[in-house]
Amino acid sequence: MNLARIESLVRWRKSSYSSDTANCVEFAVLPAIGIGVRDSKDPGGPVLACSPEAWRGFVAAVRTGALH
Repeated sequence: MNLARIESLVRWRKSSYSSDTANCVEFAVLPAIGIGVRDSKDPGGPVLACSPEAWRGFVAAVRTGALH
């Protein structure tokens, strides 16, 4: 599946902690890949893809404050 086709199928969501002037990230479920993360200021830029399991681990670590 090519990137243009994937982009037409996904809905990017901005972090609730993001603002218009701060460093912001967006994430989306990518069909047949997993979770995609990108810089909201550069939506055409690179996308970091990870498994759903890795994403859940990352979110859990952020919520507990394990990442500083």
